[in-house]
This record gives sequence, C-alpha cells and structure tokens, in this order.
Amino acid sequence: MSRKSTLAMFACGLVVAVAAGCGSSSSSGGSSDSSTITGAGSTLVLPLVSKWESDYNEKAGVAVTYGGIGSGSGIDQVTARSVDFGASDAPLTPDQEKAGNGLLQIPWALSATGITYNVSGLSDNLKLDGQTVADIYLGNITTWNDPAIAKLNPGVKLPSTKITPVYRSDGSGDTYALTDYLSKISPDWQSQVGTSTLVKFPTGVGAEHNDGVAAALTKTDGTIGYLAASYIQSNSLNQVALQNAAGNFETPDVKTIAAAADTVGTIPSNNAISITDPPASAKDAYPLSTFTYVLVPQASSKADALKKFITYAIGPGQQFGPDLLFAPLPKPVLAVDKTTIAKIGT
Repeated sequence: MSRKSTLAMFACGLVVAVAAGCGSSSSSGGSSDSSTITGAGSTLVLPLVSKWESDYNEKAGVAVTYGGIGSGSGIDQVTARSVDFGASDAPLTPDQEKAGNGLLQIPWALSATGITYNVSGLSDNLKLDGQTVADIYLGNITTWNDPAIAKLNPGVKLPSTKITPVYRSDGSGDTYALTDYLSKISPDWQSQVGTSTLVKFPTGVGAEHNDGVAAALTKTDGTIGYLAASYIQSNSLNQVALQNAAGNFETPDVKTIAAAADTVGTIPSNNAISITDPPASAKDAYPLSTFTYVLVPQASSKADALKKFITYAIGPGQQFGPDLLFAPLPKPVLAVDKTTIAKIGT
C-alpha cells in the first residue's frame, strides 16, 4: 500500500478548522454569496475535501472552505446554520434529525477507520479480531502478550508491555465507526458502552482530532488507537490487520473497503448505511469500513451552489479518492445520492 506523505495537507486543514470553529455565523451559513461555500466536520473526509477545494475552485470558480473539526462539531455547526454544510462519518440520530430542521444526509465518500499501535518490537500488520479490540478498550486485556493476542499471532514475540488505549475525546465519526463495529461483535461492549460519536470509554487516554490521537500514540510505548485510514497511511503508522466475519485478516485499502460496501442492500429513507462487520460472504472486506456523509439544509440560500458542488463531489471529485484510501461509491448509493441532491432547495 502506498504511504505517500500528505501531512502538510492535514496541517492546513486543521488551521482552516480553527477558523471555521471560531468564526462568526455571518461569515458562513448566513451569507447568500454563492461564490463561497463553507463547511465543517469529519476529519476522516478532510484529505479528500482538501483536494476538492482547489479542484472545484479551478473548475467552477467557487471557493469551498472546509474545517476538519470532528463529526460531532460539524453536526452542531450545520444545525446552527453557522456553515453551509456539515460532514459526518456517523449518520444523524433521531434527535439530531429533529434538531437539524430539514437537514438532508447524503453519503458522499467511502473509506475506513484504521486501528494503529505503537509497541517497541512489534512491526506492522499485527493481527487482532473484534472481540480482542473490545476487550482491550473494556480494560479486560491489559498487556501485549495476553493469550488472546498471542493466539492470533502465532510465532510473534509479544512483549509484556502494558497496553494504553487511546480514544477520541471529541465527538468523532471514527469513534462512531469503532463503537458501531464493537457493538456488533461484543455484547458486553453494546451493553456497557454502546454506539455513538462520543462515548465514555472504560479505560485509556483521550485526545482530540486525528493529530491529538497520533501524538498520544507516539508519546507512549504500548499504545493502541484508532484513526482515519488515510491518516495512518500518510503518516506511515503501524496498522492492525483486522479479522473479518469470513476469518480473514484485512487492512484498509480500496479493494477491501469496496468489498464491504458491496454488501449494501436496501438503503433507508434517511440514507443511513452501516457497513461495519459485513457478512462472511464478503471474504475480502475490511470490517471497519464506513460511509461519510455531507449534511445540507434542504432550504438554503445557496441551494443551487450546494447542489452543483455535491454533484461534483460524488462525480468527478471521486477521482482523488483512491490515493487517499477512498473507494468508489457503489451504484445504488450514487442513485440515492442524486435523488437526495435534487431535493435541495425544494
């Protein structure tokens, strides 16, 4: 898998995020100037939107400014109409849909959350399964030479180093993907922690955004954490090969993410799609794959501009995806996307 560095792009996006989080609403969602579009939210989709910003400006003459401030904050900002669109890796909850007052939810990109670790003496692609990951984050597995980890990695010399789980302390779509997956795998996780963008982890160290999690990981030997797959790739971090329902150990790449998305069947009316822990029939699927959504008010003074930009994003904009570990959107998803985009401004 290619590991080209795009760290500068992430740094730029986070600077934009600060501006988006601290600016007044009159500079974003309150303006009817269709030559500018502002958005905020998911850090997972940040590298892809960063590509769109420059390409769309060149093609359409529209300045798109996006702040990667986390899915939870992105939902809050678009709900308050402080920005023109939000982005989240987690679908809206019923309460968020109600508070959103006419927010449309459109799956506009497809990627994954990766699990990474920093353990002296352990190289890339350590094998783990969902139950083991759940037990680590529940505090039931506390050292790297635990028999459950050893069983999955025969022949690997595992150190007795203490495990320090690292988690997102801000509202995060990556947290949603992880907890959605673990809730399907572990009844204990489902009953004790549950699924959300922001949960109370039983153990570990919290940090904000991808950069904060990465910093906490590199600071301490024995850490494990979860990050956007593209972030793990671009920063050459170790990643876990995660066992899927077919029993195969997979890492996130375009093929394994697409294999998970190929299991999409009937799409609900709100377009909320979960593809974590896909069935065993998806033999090559990476089990922590996820759609990420653009959230846009159905009634907007920039309806025409938003329709054109989102149509670009699910069309020509997808060409930038593979290098950043974003797989092509499946045809059934594209079909509902186009139907939903047509509702903007109606």
